[in-house]
Amino acid sequence: MPSRRRRPEALAGEALVRQFLDHAERLAGARIPDLVAADPARAQAMALRVGPVYASFARQRLDAPTLATLGELAGHVRLSLALRALVDGAEVNVSEGRPALHTALRSAIGRSEVAQRAHADALAARERMAGLVASLRESGVTDIVNIGIGGSDLGPRLVVDALKDFNDGRFRLHFVSNVDGSEVQHALRGLDPARTAAILVSKSFGTQETLLNGEVVRDWLGGGERLYAVSANVAAAEAFGVAPERVLPMWDWVGGRYSLWSAVGFAIALAVGMDGFEALLAGAGDMDAHAVEAPLEANLPIRHALVAVWNRNALSLPTQAVLPYDQRLAHLPAYLQQLVMESLGKSVRSDGRAPGVATVPVVWGGAGTGAQHSFFQALHQGTDVVPADFIGVVRPAHAHRGNHEALLANLLAQAEALGNGHAAEDPQKAYPGNRPSTLFLLDELTPHSLGALLAMYEHSVYAQSVLWGINAFDQWGVELGKRIAGELLPAVRGEREADDAVTRALLAEIRAHR
Repeated sequence: MPSRRRRPEALAGEALVRQFLDHAERLAGARIPDLVAADPARAQAMALRVGPVYASFARQRLDAPTLATLGELAGHVRLSLALRALVDGAEVNVSEGRPALHTALRSAIGRSEVAQRAHADALAARERMAGLVASLRESGVTDIVNIGIGGSDLGPRLVVDALKDFNDGRFRLHFVSNVDGSEVQHALRGLDPARTAAILVSKSFGTQETLLNGEVVRDWLGGGERLYAVSANVAAAEAFGVAPERVLPMWDWVGGRYSLWSAVGFAIALAVGMDGFEALLAGAGDMDAHAVEAPLEANLPIRHALVAVWNRNALSLPTQAVLPYDQRLAHLPAYLQQLVMESLGKSVRSDGRAPGVATVPVVWGGAGTGAQHSFFQALHQGTDVVPADFIGVVRPAHAHRGNHEALLANLLAQAEALGNGHAAEDPQKAYPGNRPSTLFLLDELTPHSLGALLAMYEHSVYAQSVLWGINAFDQWGVELGKRIAGELLPAVRGEREADDAVTRALLAEIRAHR
């Protein structure tokens, strides 16, 4: 709990900050089961539904008066206006002087000329992508290798795996991201070069990992005849061997971690067809409309963001677990790691000042029920309290009823056990409980529901950035290591010595054992 000497001035005005801290102090000894018992309507009152997505916040460590103050906080920072500015194409990426118009990729919700123009560009790119999908379906190609890293990999990889039940089997999808040659070697093993196509995804077409892996795959294919690219740099892609008609566009108004809705989703469209891809976009577009139009008290992304800020700043909880209870969503924790931690991993506000409070949590997790036999011991009895997002699916895409009933029982049991705990005479067998969680239920895992869920997280992350006054759309923190790696490459090759003493010693060890 933050002390009164360190008020979160970054969040709001002085009077509202006092209320925020007063609620934290008032609830310092509160227990989740007692909060639930004290309010018979809590389970319904703290739940929201948006289309196929239902969310219960009943096991968060707060109450109705806290939510009311958090709503005042959202009003104070004009969160609704900030969301409207985002979709209308305001320069929300202030350090790079750009809008962040990922919403224009999936809907025409933006009212400004710049947003409408971006939407028109997205529709034109989608039409071109549909043509390439159709031609590949008639080409005899059976395997697609998607080569990209970061947002050029995590989003498509997640969606293709999550929607495997919607893949008609025309293509097998393979993903290569790591510059470690083992990954590309293993991805190509067993494939037929004559029946394989590759997509290189890089906005600049200068990403080291993507180009090195691309060179391996291009040589393995025997040339660029079945190479495709998604890039803003058509000339560089052409010089690499990709014909211009096989290059789909990217734009500087879409960040990598927000790009799966664009031609970066080419692999998705190949896996689930253009109809499936359009349904994914439609689900996200529905959530966009909800985020912009729903009142604060009924706005799911804003509620999720406010609870995240409460857990981080009022309860001082430094991590966040993501626990999908559906194996098809196994890649969701990794996807959200990038979305949350690259967007919110800032210690400087957009105005150059320090935030005054902790910002980004460490996001981690895994799929249930496997994760229960891995790290759940620490969630239940460890010294650190870890808030969790559980995600379940009501109707499965299989006929194994007993399996699904057991899965749902485990999902509900884990959330209940973390919240309520369990007393025992033997302290080693006692569960402290009082561990907050939000539980999401999707009616089914479909392109539409998945699009809605992912867009919900995007809007929540942006709302958190507004509350903290930081820029969610730049990522300067990743640049330093990349620059140093480029400078060290000649030293690794033995062409010069490294400047850093520790690095020199490590290079000597590497050379001694090559």
